Amino acid sequence: MHTLESLQQIIKDNIDKINFDQRPQELYDPINYILDLGGKRLRPALCLLACDMVGGDIIKAIPPAMGIEIFHNFTLLHDDIMDEAPIRRGKPTVHQKWNSNVAILSGDTMMALAYEHIMKAPREVMQEVFSVFNKTAIEVCEGQQYDMNFESQKVVLISDYIEMIRLKTAVLLAGSLKIGAIIGGASNEDADNLYLFGENLGIAFQLKDDLLDAFSDEDKFGKKTGGDILTNKKTFLYLKAFELAQGKIHDTLKEYFQKDFNDPSQKINEVKKLYKELYVDTLTNREIDKYYDDAMVYLDKVNVSGDKKTELLKFANQLKKRDY
Repeated sequence: MHTLESLQQIIKDNIDKINFDQRPQELYDPINYILDLGGKRLRPALCLLACDMVGGDIIKAIPPAMGIEIFHNFTLLHDDIMDEAPIRRGKPTVHQKWNSNVAILSGDTMMALAYEHIMKAPREVMQEVFSVFNKTAIEVCEGQQYDMNFESQKVVLISDYIEMIRLKTAVLLAGSLKIGAIIGGASNEDADNLYLFGENLGIAFQLKDDLLDAFSDEDKFGKKTGGDILTNKKTFLYLKAFELAQGKIHDTLKEYFQKDFNDPSQKINEVKKLYKELYVDTLTNREIDKYYDDAMVYLDKVNVSGDKKTELLKFANQLKKRDY
C-alpha cells in the first residue's frame, strides 16, 4: 500500500511535468500559473489511494486523477472571480494578475482539459468514470450557486446549508474516491461506500473550517480569524446561533450583524462571545462528530482488510483533529 503522502508526491510530479507552452500565451499562462501555486493535491491523491486500496494499478488512475486536480483548480479560479478574492495561496489571483475576462476563458479551457484527462481512464470503465465525474462537476456548480444565493436569501435553514456544502465541497472528495475505486476494479457496493465515506467526511471538513474561521489560533491558522463573521457569511455557526438565540440575545446578535463597526475586531469578539454563550462551538463540534462517525460507518463497510484502510483512517483523523 502506498502512503497518502507518496501519492500526493506522484500527483505533484505529474503536475510539474505539465507545461502548456502553447499560444495564445494569454490563455495558457494563467493555467500554468494556478497549477504552479501548489496546494495539497488531496483529491487526486485520494483517487489514487482508493484505487490502490481495492487492489488496482494506480498508474491507470493517474490521468483521471490529474483531470480531477485540473477541475478543482478551475473551480478555484472561477470562485475567486465571483468572490472578488485578491489572494490565492499567498499569490495574486488570476483575475488580479491578468483580468477577469482572461481568467474566465482560461478557466473554461481548464474544464475542457479536465475532461480530456478523465477520458483517459481505462476503456472498460471509461463511461462509468465519465458519468461520476460529470455528475460531480455539475453538483459543484450547483453548490456554488446556492452559496451565492444565500448571500441575499433572508431565510436559510441549516439543512439548506448542509446541502450546499455537500454539493460545493463534499461531492468532489467523494467522487475522487469513487473514481479511483472504479478504476481499481471495486464492486459497485464498495465504490458507493467509499463515495459516502468521502461525502460525510467532506461535510465534516467544511464544518470544521467554519469552526476554525471563528475560533482557531491565528498563528496556526495562518490568517486572521473571524472573516466569516465580518462578511456576515451564513455558516453553520451563524445559522445555529440565530436558531437558538431568543429575546435580548437574538436582538443583540442581529444588531451585531447589521451594524458597521469602526474596529472589525470588536464585531468578531462580540459575536464570538455570543456564540460561546449559546454553546455554538460545542454544538458545531457535535455536528462534526456526527458526520465523521457516519463516514466511519461507510468506510467500515468497504470489503477490504483493515490494514488497507489505514491511510484513509489516518487522513480522516487528521481532518478531524486539525486545529488550523
